[in-house]
Amino acid sequence: MHQRILLRARKGPFDVLTPEETFAGNWIGDNSGNLVFSHAAHKLLATSTAEITPTRTPADPRLADEINERYDVFVVPLANAFRRSFVHRLTPLTRLIERLKIPVVVLGVGVQTNVDGDREYLRPIDEPVRAFCKAVLDRSHSIGVRGEVTESYLNTLGFSDVEQIGCPSMFLHGDTFPLEKRQPELTAESKVALTISPYVRSMASVVRHHHERYPNLCYVPQDLRTLGTLLYGDAPEHRGQSSDIPLHTSHPLFVEDKVRMFVDPWTWMSHLSGYDFAFGTRIHGTITALAAGTPGYLFAHDSRTLELARYFDIPHRIMRDVPADVDAADLYAEADYTALTDGHKARFETITAFLRKHDLGISFDDDESAVRFDRRVGETVFPPAVGPAAATPPAELLTRIERLRDENAKLTETIDALRSQQLRERIKQAVPGKVRRMLRR
Repeated sequence: MHQRILLRARKGPFDVLTPEETFAGNWIGDNSGNLVFSHAAHKLLATSTAEITPTRTPADPRLADEINERYDVFVVPLANAFRRSFVHRLTPLTRLIERLKIPVVVLGVGVQTNVDGDREYLRPIDEPVRAFCKAVLDRSHSIGVRGEVTESYLNTLGFSDVEQIGCPSMFLHGDTFPLEKRQPELTAESKVALTISPYVRSMASVVRHHHERYPNLCYVPQDLRTLGTLLYGDAPEHRGQSSDIPLHTSHPLFVEDKVRMFVDPWTWMSHLSGYDFAFGTRIHGTITALAAGTPGYLFAHDSRTLELARYFDIPHRIMRDVPADVDAADLYAEADYTALTDGHKARFETITAFLRKHDLGISFDDDESAVRFDRRVGETVFPPAVGPAAATPPAELLTRIERLRDENAKLTETIDALRSQQLRERIKQAVPGKVRRMLRR
């Protein structure tokens, strides 16, 4: 049966946008990790009978009638949507869902508080979250959450139709998870990838130590601000500043051309597949490495990262327990992926059972559908990594400058048109009608 699926996603898995376009339109939704789980969800649902359309734009309740007419189901992959800073987006999404007459399926939503699950911190969002869950459950059998912290939170709000399904990003390869340590141990010459949440300031000493010890270290950022810094240098408010965290072009990792950012999951995974180890505070940075077959290790700094690490048995430590002199070689030696790989098939069966309960097809049930998705990814030419502007070839920088010049010209033209329109309006208001008629003769 043909099924028309509207998928909440900033962009589709085969949409090709340059890094400059990505930055200008924020096509990563502030964090490139968003693309990993939304594209994985797309692949999971991409059966031969499914027609999947990404929303691409923020939720707009005014589009409800159009959505009801054009689609059969609204699938909503979410990350840490139950957090204070997301309420301004969660509320319009709730209003939209309240107007929908089609089924709504939520995949892998998570709550964000500290690693101890501080309930009081969440009080201000209780009502918006309750309204969202009620709207969804009026149109769905259950809500799929990331792990036990979110399930417990929703239980306290009075919801029992909650299922732990993890995050779609871990099921990019279906029920298999090809992962092994390719080296017996890490050495100073090993290729190590590092992820950093810029607001986790305790990562400063970790960055310093690994920059000194591992000459083949690569920092892989995920945030929109850093993408802008790589493309155009420091923003005006950040110029002349320095930090122990790689936030500015003055940081040694920028100066030494040891930063690489990606605007698509596929190039990101391809890059990480050539590394021996990846670690840091970014949950989807860790998952992307694991999906690429590279051993990954997480520093869990809040409930959303911790519950996913626990659900999938991803090797991890709580950030506050990480010593300042921690070394990647010790993390690599400590990391055991047995529980992750051995339990993967059962976890895959959990999420696919959830999807079937909600009458959604699964691409891996028909091997050709998953293969067809991967083939299309392989045939699509995505932009390469973005490195520091200071190390970018002159021809590429010239193209970037030309783009900025063209955008500036268009902006100037728009401003001039608006000024002319405003001037005409002022004349119209100031000059009596009889005089205006005489001027037109």
